Amino acid sequence: MTAAASWPRLEGLAYGGDYNPEQWPRETWDDDVRLMREAGVNIVSVGIFSWAMLEPEEGVYDFAWMDDLLDLLHANGIAADLGTPSVSPPAWFFHRYPDARVTDKDGTVMGFGSRGMASHASPEYREAIARMAGALAERYGDHPAVVMWHIHNEYGVPVAEDFGPRAVASWRRWLEERYGSLDALNAAWGTAFWGQRYGAWEHVVAPAATPTIVNPAMKLDWARFTDDQLRECFVVERDAIRAHADQPITTNFMAHQSWNTDLWKWAELVDVVSDDHYLWSPDPDAHVGLALSADLTRSVAGGKPWILMEHSTSAVNWQGRNTAKRPGEMRRNALTHLGRGADAIMFFQWRASRSGAEKFHSAMLPHAGASSRVFREVVELGGHLQDAAQVRGSVVEADVAVLYDWESLWAQDLEWRPSDDVQFRERMRAFYERLWRDGVTVDFAHPDQDLSRYRLVVAPASYLLTASSAANLTRYVENGGTLLVNFFSAIVDEHDAVHEGGFVAPLRDALGLTVEEFLPLREGETAEVRWTRGAEAVLPSDVWQEDIALAGAEVVAENATGPGAGKPAVTRNEHGEGVGWYVGTRLDVHALKTVFDAVYADAGVEPSGLPETLEVVTRHGAAEDFVVAVNHGDDAARLPVAGTDLLTGAETEGELEVPGGGVAVVRTSRESGGEEV
Repeated sequence: MTAAASWPRLEGLAYGGDYNPEQWPRETWDDDVRLMREAGVNIVSVGIFSWAMLEPEEGVYDFAWMDDLLDLLHANGIAADLGTPSVSPPAWFFHRYPDARVTDKDGTVMGFGSRGMASHASPEYREAIARMAGALAERYGDHPAVVMWHIHNEYGVPVAEDFGPRAVASWRRWLEERYGSLDALNAAWGTAFWGQRYGAWEHVVAPAATPTIVNPAMKLDWARFTDDQLRECFVVERDAIRAHADQPITTNFMAHQSWNTDLWKWAELVDVVSDDHYLWSPDPDAHVGLALSADLTRSVAGGKPWILMEHSTSAVNWQGRNTAKRPGEMRRNALTHLGRGADAIMFFQWRASRSGAEKFHSAMLPHAGASSRVFREVVELGGHLQDAAQVRGSVVEADVAVLYDWESLWAQDLEWRPSDDVQFRERMRAFYERLWRDGVTVDFAHPDQDLSRYRLVVAPASYLLTASSAANLTRYVENGGTLLVNFFSAIVDEHDAVHEGGFVAPLRDALGLTVEEFLPLREGETAEVRWTRGAEAVLPSDVWQEDIALAGAEVVAENATGPGAGKPAVTRNEHGEGVGWYVGTRLDVHALKTVFDAVYADAGVEPSGLPETLEVVTRHGAAEDFVVAVNHGDDAARLPVAGTDLLTGAETEGELEVPGGGVAVVRTSRESGGEEV
């Protein structure tokens, strides 16, 4: 087969969603495709939950309905992202292969009747998914409707870990391959503590339920093992498809919303990166979290355009309080993804289900039908994406990188840390939101990556930092970069063992300090930080302080109150040609502004100066740029830009008014200054 293309064979931007016609009578399909055409839909994902329909008995396939569906879609100019249904094996599979069921950490064997993956270690499951993927690819590899393959659905959700006997046997093999000997395993896990030393491979168990907490190094490896097992299952299907078909292959990630898949590694396996994102209803600024996930997805895609495989037209159904999106909010969400690199805007799902667990989940065609506000907005968005088709293929460029490492997340969020209030996601969001509010576009990066092209690198939560990663960051500073590191970073190595030399020791040269002791605050306790660099200020803090031992760094702020009163809170260190900053207390988004303003000055980074409610990102094309503006506020905001708004056709000479709740996609020439927006 020829090498897979990196993007589906589609004109313009992709627009559509999950389509589950097997839930509806055949006559409904014709109505669906008519309304899809009205809405501008040009691609739908099909077959993702259809295993029982495609293989009603083991080895007995029924492709007639899928033949009909794909032919119908193609006749109406709608492409198919054809899914493999491995996420939901049918009832007959679990009846015939009961050992393929997942066992949780308490020993409970999970039953049928929901969704989720069978045991990733089950040979029967792996054989069955390979047969199904191969059969689909052999039949539809040349079908003109099929432009992409979609393996599984949201790996790791709702279940990733399996503690059954087959998984434990795989775990032991995985450890033996990783460490080579029990001596190496015992050393890596520090099993001399609590007398956990292993003398035989068959003595090694999974980190299931225990009287108190499990060895953290063991749990960290278990997370790696689980992720590796899921990727192996993906590769089984990918290779089965590639034997018969050459369309691009993907699977839908959940960047920053799922925690058990290392997307840096997953992105190497897919032809095109795709992501699912859903707003978190309790968050009044959920659009900031959306932007974070979009930037993270673009970053794991290596900066290439990516696919928003799922988001919602309005409310979801699985949160405690499922708030509906306000008029215009869906459009703002979609255009934010577009601005941050997505060349495909898709939803779950096309037609709202009448039955099942997700019947209250919104859809492109809701229960209220085609006369509803939601459907009218779906049609409007389809028109916008057609108008903005020129954006396709353009890329986002950033001068700032935020470090993101799933292994550090896994390690930091284990039990018995110095404070329950110190969480990976909370600090990641706080630092990202500060950059977002300052209008600074960012990439995310792994600590091992080449960071030399960035003016500023920010490490909000790098609890696990290997010696090689720390050396990479130190070289970055030596060569002229500006590094900002948050507390509780560079604490442990890849085995969750404290670095020799103590806390933050691997970054001692870059930051000009080490930390002698953590000084966490009590629950609800607050403190103050006295900023002494330039204009003095008093900043509120909470949760965390430290006893910092200076090794060349200057103190730019100190703790005014709390257990670390009089000790450094924020430091700056010149090292080589660059500067290393360190924040040793928890500052909220607003207090972080004082820190970032000073850091920006060192890095040569300029905040946008725009209202915080006006989100602006520029995508760069071969000859033109595209400024995507989304106004999250109620009041109109003025954007300095010259060009053509692709959504309205309006020309602007030097300033565009974006109405409250409005959006714009402005094509600019390089000479007009579009690059500077």
